[in-house]
Amino acid sequence: MKVALLTDCYLPRLGGIEVQTHDLAAHLMARGHEVEVFTATPGPLGERHGVVEVVDDVPVHRMALRLPWELPVNPLAPPEVRRRLQAGGFDVAHVHMGVVSPFATDLAGVALGLGLPTAITWHCLMERSRAVFRLLGHARRWGEQGAALSAVSGVAAASVQTVVGDHEVAVFPNGIDTDRWAPPAGGVRDHGGPVEVVASMRFAARKRPLAVLEVAARARKLLPADHQMRLTVYGEGPERRRLEKFVAAHAMGDWVHLPGRVTRDELRESYWRSHVYLTPARLEAFGIAALEARTAGLPVLARADTGVGDFVVDGESGVLGADDGALVAGLVQLVSDDALRQRMATHNATVPPAQTWPSIVDLAEAEYRRAGAV
Repeated sequence: MKVALLTDCYLPRLGGIEVQTHDLAAHLMARGHEVEVFTATPGPLGERHGVVEVVDDVPVHRMALRLPWELPVNPLAPPEVRRRLQAGGFDVAHVHMGVVSPFATDLAGVALGLGLPTAITWHCLMERSRAVFRLLGHARRWGEQGAALSAVSGVAAASVQTVVGDHEVAVFPNGIDTDRWAPPAGGVRDHGGPVEVVASMRFAARKRPLAVLEVAARARKLLPADHQMRLTVYGEGPERRRLEKFVAAHAMGDWVHLPGRVTRDELRESYWRSHVYLTPARLEAFGIAALEARTAGLPVLARADTGVGDFVVDGESGVLGADDGALVAGLVQLVSDDALRQRMATHNATVPPAQTWPSIVDLAEAEYRRAGAV
């Protein structure tokens, strides 16, 4: 098949949708499909206005405008994208939706208007955009026009279902390269000394980075004297100053570290040296960082009402809590119960998650057939 991936955001921006669409393109090509990407994100050298840049062997149509803060928005793009889709001989379009996706929303209409088989995947929960989608009726109309609708987790699919009526919303998860993230045979964790707790996220309010510090601070006060922990929170963003102030105000500097953003390889190696992964996010449609940590052998501590529940089983591969209080109790349990923590770590290191890339490409092909591609 020849596949058009339509997304507001793409590399060199860094985030869940950006990385996943890039990796999906690579794995579709490895399966023998042709792939091209259409995005409103400018290239690393400012490529925009329809320039086609080849990124890792994939043609990327940079339909970006010159806007403040490089916003991935272009209301002028639909006519040119329509022309390129018509001329390109595409078999299917795959639209990737975030919380606010004006570019992808426009292009979903373009693809369906051309009669092109179209799959549409939401990478977000609908809580912040439900009223807009209900008012405008986009998602319901896409279903009526035959689009194959999906979301990245069961929680996200249920959220999308509330705005599309009776149209089926399948689960199309994010993927993980298990060979890349699985720990070396025998592991590299040091089981002596403090338990190393790690988190990784954008320092944005929606991800609740401050809650990481609050949960850890409360848990540390409840730990037995002979069980200590250290916390490392990777990431950058507008909330950094608040985190630094909290660490200083609560005298946490001797056991909390905020090293900033690191490469994926550096993050993986940090996971291999750590013992527990913590994420308190509430509006988490999937949780790619948590999946990476689980694949790297870390027990995952997360909210039960998020997409993390699709790949973390409470009591087996991690601990899922209903609220921050439950996360505090779960962290105390994981830090103080060495046998429990090591049992979960062994399970995660030896039992890969279901969201491997070969299985995700199988699902992608199934979604494209469901949309009408042959």
